[in-house]
Amino acid sequence: MNALIYTLGVVVFVLGVVLSIALHELGHMYPAKKFGIKVTQFFVGFGNTVWSTKRGETEFGIKSIPLGGYVKLVGMLPPAKGDDPHEVRKTNTGMFTQLISDAREAEYEHVEDKDLDRLFYRKPWWQKLIVMSGGPIVNIIIAVILFAVVFMGFGALTPTTTVQTVSDCAISDTEAGRTCKPSDPETPASKAGLQPGDTITAFNGTRVDSWETLSRLIRSNGADRATIDWERDGRDMSATVSTSVLARADLDDPTKTVEVGFLGVSPTEQMDRKGPGYVVDVMGDYVVGTAKAIWHLPSRMVDVTKAAFGAERDAEGPISVVGASRVAGESFTIDDPTWSERAQRVLVLLAGLNLFLAMFNFIPLLPLDGGHIAGALWEAIRRGIAKLRGRPDPGFVDVAKMLPVAYGVGALLMLMSVILIYADIVNPVSLS
Repeated sequence: MNALIYTLGVVVFVLGVVLSIALHELGHMYPAKKFGIKVTQFFVGFGNTVWSTKRGETEFGIKSIPLGGYVKLVGMLPPAKGDDPHEVRKTNTGMFTQLISDAREAEYEHVEDKDLDRLFYRKPWWQKLIVMSGGPIVNIIIAVILFAVVFMGFGALTPTTTVQTVSDCAISDTEAGRTCKPSDPETPASKAGLQPGDTITAFNGTRVDSWETLSRLIRSNGADRATIDWERDGRDMSATVSTSVLARADLDDPTKTVEVGFLGVSPTEQMDRKGPGYVVDVMGDYVVGTAKAIWHLPSRMVDVTKAAFGAERDAEGPISVVGASRVAGESFTIDDPTWSERAQRVLVLLAGLNLFLAMFNFIPLLPLDGGHIAGALWEAIRRGIAKLRGRPDPGFVDVAKMLPVAYGVGALLMLMSVILIYADIVNPVSLS
């Protein structure tokens, strides 16, 4: 049974990825067609064509490897300066020059005279910006919707002021998990007589209705005396004890350790539906975390490469779609979750993936969307400056000159994908 549920988790996630890719490409195609740009292909996946059909001038289809997708916008590369779109120069010297020339020639192989006003490069910069931003923006919208469904529809596990466990001894975070020794000091909560199931209602006379408020009051109390009020089986109870002082992770920066007051209780968690503000906060945290992950990706890839050949795999490191699919499968089976919990887990995974795809695609390098976005913005700046200075229009930005960079970045992305997939097969990240 677990094998079937695991497989279901993988299948649901892969379908979610394919749908996300399709919607990303639709985010490019829809505004392109609205602006009159000729679109000849819309494919999800790479490799051999599994299925395709033609609607009007556009061929829609699915390819065998669901690791991406593309929309063919005619005229992405302008002809060389002074050349006619139908007569691209073929006499070039130098490898990169020849590559650029061949790319230009391929770009205009099927361009007819009636298509000249429908070429991508001839459109206003702001239309190019909208078309190329459309894909990543759709991924952001998907992430927002999925996070909203999870946290506003299902809810989020929220710590309460009801006690889950009472620690027997007061030990620091670095020692957490070990068995208490006779020499370890008793926790203030144990001295006060708190028990699992008790609901703490006040601390030093301050009413508390959230774990966050209670936690901050305890931490700020240091080693001072404190009066704790709680409810047990409908009865109000109270005790006065001195809180301990221990080294604990800072609430605002978990990488730092601070000396704070310590009581010795852990909270019971319950599902609580959140509002839009909570979704915004979660999105903000994910954006920051994703930006850091992208910034540290080169060094993390070094660790993944080592892990692919026997080193320990970092559970927080990057993974491929293959690895993410395995995680999705495990999330459907680990800890015997309910179907509601399975849905939440896979939706959060897909939301995080969409946010990563959006932010990664905004990197201003070809062949990523951000490279074309940067080209459109640079065209606007160049033309704006020329107009202000009364100089001739400098014309369209020739992104073809950046093709050597695009080929280099593309090769690097392919290499990274191969390493990640291999590592996810021989040394996968596991939730268990």
